[in-house]
This record gives sequence, C-alpha cells and structure tokens, in this order.
Amino acid sequence: MTLRSSWPFSFIAGLLLFGAVPGLAQGAPPVPPAVSAADRAAILDDLLQALEETYVFPETAEKMTEFVRRQEKSGAYDALSNLEDFTEKVTEDLRSVSHDLHLRVRWSPPEPPEVAGQEPSPEEEARRFAAFVRRDNACFRKVELLTGNVGYVKLDCFMPASFGGATAVAAMGFLAGADALIFDLRDNGGGSPSMIQLLTSYLVTGDPARGEETIHLNSFYIRNGDRTDQYWTQAWVPGTRMTEVPVFVLTSGETFSAAEEFTYNLKSLKRGTIVGETTGGGAHPVNRHTVEGYPVVMSLPFGRAINPITHTNWEGTGVTPDVAVPAADALREAHGRALGAIADKATDPEIQHGARFARRIVEGRGRVVALSAAEQNAFVG
Repeated sequence: MTLRSSWPFSFIAGLLLFGAVPGLAQGAPPVPPAVSAADRAAILDDLLQALEETYVFPETAEKMTEFVRRQEKSGAYDALSNLEDFTEKVTEDLRSVSHDLHLRVRWSPPEPPEVAGQEPSPEEEARRFAAFVRRDNACFRKVELLTGNVGYVKLDCFMPASFGGATAVAAMGFLAGADALIFDLRDNGGGSPSMIQLLTSYLVTGDPARGEETIHLNSFYIRNGDRTDQYWTQAWVPGTRMTEVPVFVLTSGETFSAAEEFTYNLKSLKRGTIVGETTGGGAHPVNRHTVEGYPVVMSLPFGRAINPITHTNWEGTGVTPDVAVPAADALREAHGRALGAIADKATDPEIQHGARFARRIVEGRGRVVALSAAEQNAFVG
C-alpha cells in the first residue's frame, strides 16, 4: 500500500485524485480497463486495510469494512466489469456508511506515454505546481472595488500560501482602502489552511491588552500519531490590516472544505456576515492513497477539524448562513448590506449619504417592476 502525503486539504488532493496534475498532457479520454473478480478482491483488500489503518474515525472504518464485505459476499460488485463503474460503486457504499464527502475512490487514468515511468523529483513537482499556480493566478478570479467603495474578492480555491501568498498580498493591498469587504466563495471547493491563515490575518488581530499577537483559528486532530496541529493567525502581514472593516462571505452548496473553514472561522469569531446558502459539509483533511498494482486512488480522510471556540466543526452539516438567500442573489444582498454597514458606521454625513444612495441603487437592480398596459403605452414612442 502507498499513502502519499499531499497538501493538507482536499483541493490539492483533488488535483491528484482527479488527474488535474499540472504539466500533464491532455489527450483523448482513456477507456477504463476491465476488472476480474480477483482484481476486485485485491483492490478491496487494499482499500479496506488503508481505511482501517488511517481513516479519522476507527469505528466508522470498521463499519465501512463490514458493509463492503457484506456487499462483496452478496455479489453486489460482480456485474461491475470495468474500473470506473467498480470504483464509483465502492465510493457510493463507503459514503452510505460514513457520509463523508471527502472520501472517494476513483480510477486513475494512466499517464501519457511521454511521462509514464518518469517519477518527478520533489523539486520538479514543486516547480510544476508553482507554474500551475502562477497561470491560475492562485485562484483569485476577480478583485475589484464595487459601487460605494466595497471591496470584492472572487476566490475559487485556497492555494498554499507558500505558492499563492504574493497574489493574496497584492489583492489585499489593492483593497486596503475599501470601507467593506466581500469574499465570494460560492465556487470555492477548498485548498490549503495556510492561505486561510494569511487572509484572515488581515481581518483579525490579538488583543494587545492581554499580550496577544495572534488568534487561534482552527486545529486538526490527526489519527495516526494521535496528535493535534494548530493553526493561528500571523503576528505581522505585509500591508494594512483591516480589522474594523465589515466583512461579508458569500456561500453556496458548492462551497466546500477549506472554503468552509474560512467561513466557519469568521462566523465563530463574529468577524463576518455569511450570506447565501448552507455549505457542502466537509471538514476532514485528506491524503491520496494509491492501491498497490492498480490504477486506483482513494481520497482518504485522516483527521478532523476542531474549532477552538465551538470545539466542533462543520462536517456533515455545512456552515449555515447568517442571511439565507439563493446563491445567485448573494452578491447583491451582501453588497446592499455592506453599504448599509458603511452608512451606519460613518461619521461623515457625505459618506453616509453616498452609501445610502448607493444601497438604493444596488438593491433596486434586483427588483422587477410590473407595468400596466396603460403605463407601457405611455412609454411607447
């Protein structure tokens, strides 16, 4: 068995698991290979052993093993003659017991001939990943000032700060003069906690009166080794902290994993208003497990998040928004509320008036005005 360490959250493991590895050539979709009864048995033996050794909850791993063995004995897998169908069914069965959306088994298509058998060195992997992050702009899709001096960040993943930190610093520097901030995580499927540390460090700070320079954001309990890793804000960040600026986070059902941690942390700290839909509900860091002798990989949860305030996490429940609206309406709703917060906070009458006027414009964009036939005729010509 091979348990390969990956970046400490689901996004990076997802890159490996779903074949989106930077630098690999893209060709015609490969055909999933056939599997025999002996193949299925060997793959299940490997997967279940890995689960029993590493899965975050040992008792759940035992229950998954028992269920899959019953399925195997009943012939539930006998008609699944290719790896894709077989691994999808195994995933379905494992999730029916664990309800863990981070847990997934998948057929891993072979590498193109030109790179097959050429295992890259750690330095080469880092170089290729850094190039991928640069081309992808570290998942920062849009950074702009909206009407009324409201900063807006569209962020679709949390890249490791060691690779995407400079982009994050540039984004926060651009928005340093904003009177409110909106983080749009509606399409964010996760990533690395190090980027969460960096971005959150601009938004919160410790209490100097109590000698605090940093704030404890989150911990991960790791089953193997029975240890707990803590994540704190940074004592210093490049540029301007924005600890008094109203913050809004946009969410959807697709907001997942690290994006949920960022949201959950701010909600627990009472530092942000969450606007949108309940998030996906995945709080377990993962590694990539490769089945020995077969092109099959498993996204294997090995730990769980523990918030220092709530002493729990969002696994299976998601993060509930403070303002529940359809995801498609979340930006307009948050923008209007941000402008209201600016007006309430401002002491300058000109800023108050401008923010309230801008709010009426923003909120008016979403209203459908019904006109009578007579009113419509009045506009004709």
